[in-house]
Amino acid sequence: MKSELDVSTWKRKEHFEFFSNFEEPFFGLTVDLDCTTAYNKCKKEGISFFLFYLHLASKAVNSIENFRYRIVEGKVFIYDQINASATISRPDNTFGFSHIIHDEDFKVFLENAGKEMKRIQSGSGLMLEEVRQNEVHYSALPWVKFTSLSHSRSFSAEDSCPKISFGKLSLVDGKRMMPVSIHVHHALMDGYHVGLFVEKFQELLNS
Repeated sequence: MKSELDVSTWKRKEHFEFFSNFEEPFFGLTVDLDCTTAYNKCKKEGISFFLFYLHLASKAVNSIENFRYRIVEGKVFIYDQINASATISRPDNTFGFSHIIHDEDFKVFLENAGKEMKRIQSGSGLMLEEVRQNEVHYSALPWVKFTSLSHSRSFSAEDSCPKISFGKLSLVDGKRMMPVSIHVHHALMDGYHVGLFVEKFQELLNS
């Protein structure tokens, strides 16, 4: 479900109108997050670290209203729930785009992810059946400890979905650190909101 945001009374009305006219309205940054507690928990309980941190990232996204805003035909809508479109790799080193339904309960999320991963891994190509607005585009590069990252985008296509990428886990001073890249549409949010996401994501990783 979604509801329209009244832009005329929105405190970011001028910001929305200003950045909506940019050829490239996305901005991004990369942060290193401490995954020590989350990693140890996954190892101890035999949980997929990827699916665990993906769920925590999805929980953080859904907790911040601006991350649930989308631009559809020039209007801003607030979605009740944002799902995860994560790239899923195959043994032949290709990948497909998944559609994992979010759930606050990790067990339910894990079931949703498991079914979707099997579907992608048994198929071929991108498997991009439709473009959905109520998603965040996730990708993982577990082979690379990056310090910045850019995305290929079609500027002619309407796109306001955040893009979040996870890099290689590295041991730094006894802590397991992971680079996380966050790209968002500046007409919908600012650095403050990205900061809220980073803070919430780190809090969940520590819990």
